[in-house]
Amino acid sequence: MGNEAVTERDSWLYRVARVLVAVLIGVLMPVRYRGREKLESLEGPAVIISNHLHALDPLILALPVRSQCVFLGKKELAKNRLFRWVLTRLHCILVDRHHTDMEAMRACVKAMQMNKVLVIFPEGTRHHEGQMQQIENGTSLIVLRGRAPLIPVYLDRPLKFFRVCHATVGDPIDYSDLLAQGVNKETCEALNQRMRDTFQEMIGAGQRPDESRASA
Repeated sequence: MGNEAVTERDSWLYRVARVLVAVLIGVLMPVRYRGREKLESLEGPAVIISNHLHALDPLILALPVRSQCVFLGKKELAKNRLFRWVLTRLHCILVDRHHTDMEAMRACVKAMQMNKVLVIFPEGTRHHEGQMQQIENGTSLIVLRGRAPLIPVYLDRPLKFFRVCHATVGDPIDYSDLLAQGVNKETCEALNQRMRDTFQEMIGAGQRPDESRASA
């Protein structure tokens, strides 16, 4: 199942979803991006990481990216055959969060080998408080094995009708020193901490810009 989502072909369903989400966040659930150009110019392979507040967060992160992204999502989302069909065509790799899922891991690495942009929520599920306090170990392993730029995006609040959410795109997280030490438990834990520190800095910096200064 995991590998079916990783393909060279563009998905017509993804294109439809992109249009619908663009209308939704432009009118009903407005999102203002700060640093949007960093996503617009992004080319694979690359990994986007973010805190997770709403079910539509994956498409918010992917919308500015010109190519079709690949998403990492919990296998519980595929409750029936129809959901699995939809998620596969939205390029979603389903992962077992509670066990080491080597099939999903290989699918993620394959996606980066195919120059895809991979979207991951390191916490593994939605959290409304304490962003990036608990990071799933698999995230760092995927990033270190993929050796791709790591782009953090901070969402300041959940999507809500007629209330602005701000998405702040940070600079790539440098982990070249960890790569030089090899891929192991220690470097994975160090990268986890680096991701936590990055998001705490973004949160502490008051990353909710005025709407007049934010780019739509």
